[in-house]
Formats: sequence, C-alpha cells, structure tokens
Amino acid sequence: MLQANEIQQRFSRVEQAIGQAAQTSQSEINTPPQLKDCIQKLDRQTSLAKEVMQSGDQSRIRQCVDDLEMLGDEAKRVCGTSAQVAPRLKEAVIRMHDELSDLKHQLH
Repeated sequence: MLQANEIQQRFSRVEQAIGQAAQTSQSEINTPPQLKDCIQKLDRQTSLAKEVMQSGDQSRIRQCVDDLEMLGDEAKRVCGTSAQVAPRLKEAVIRMHDELSDLKHQLH
C-alpha cells in the first residue's frame, strides 16, 4: 500500500496527465464529442478527487481512482475506435490512462 505522500505525488501526475489531455482535446478541431465529454468529466472529477486524496480514507481513495480509471478506459476506447483523433491527442489520452491504471494497481 502506498503512503499518503506517495499517493499525493502519484495523483499529481494523474492530474497533470488529465490536464494535458483536456488542453489537447480543446485545441484539436476534430475531437469526437464522446471523447471530449469523457475528458471533460475526468477534468471535473479531479477537483473532487483531490479532496478525497487529502482525506486519507483508503477505501474512498480506491473507489475514486477506480471511477477515474473507468472514465479513462472509455476515453482510450473512443480513441481506438475513432479515426478522427489526432495523434498528439491519442498520446495524451494513453498517457492519462496509463497514469490512472498504474495508480489503481498500486492502490489495490
């Protein structure tokens, strides 16, 4: 199990990856609406997740990361099925998903 400061550091990397994906999705003209929606949800959820991370409640933290990773899975799935996704957006989504997935596996 990760220590509280390690969780905070890992979550900071997740936040950065989500922020990068959100910024990239906004700057790309042909971002599929479903992908844009997924990334916006993730971006909004990070504010709530930050509070959960600071709570120290391991159960809530795991559930929160699980929820974020499900949205990350959806974003990655949309990237894989849409030919319209720009390569740099695809890279940002994959990085975001990898960070979420890695954190999830370290928490479980």
